[in-house]
Amino acid sequence: MTSSARTGRLVPTALLALSVIPITAGAARLAELTGGAEITPENARFFASPVPVVVHILSVSLYCTLGPFQFVPGIRRRRPGWHRAAGRLLIPCGLAAALSGLWMTLFYPRPDDVGDLLSGFRLVFGSAMILSILLGFAAIRRRDILRHRAWMIRGYAIGLAEWTIRESARQ
Repeated sequence: MTSSARTGRLVPTALLALSVIPITAGAARLAELTGGAEITPENARFFASPVPVVVHILSVSLYCTLGPFQFVPGIRRRRPGWHRAAGRLLIPCGLAAALSGLWMTLFYPRPDDVGDLLSGFRLVFGSAMILSILLGFAAIRRRDILRHRAWMIRGYAIGLAEWTIRESARQ
């Protein structure tokens, strides 16, 4: 196996490993919402308005699971149709994840352990993720592959970093 082949597999594998954190936390939250869990002060906001959190969890899970394969050069080269189809799914998933996250930050009651600084960071990072995805989409429409790649990588990195850091802090 060549060095580039190993690197081509290492990146998506590492990204999938990082994705375990938000996907696992999301699955636990969905189980809580659908399983009739006891309503506590910590989860009451989700039961009061479950649609944003369900949209967020489903879109994040798809974005985290499918996204790493967009970074594999062999897939982009040998299966461009798959890359395009996955991208057409990932763009709305990324936007839904960021928009629902912004909505929850702005409109859900804030937990006691979340201050103004953390809320501000969430607003900045969510907005930056949306902007990155939209700029990446605009670039590919112009057939500017280098800018498309750079903006989509930024959008993915922002989303994965925010989710991973937040869920790690809860553990």
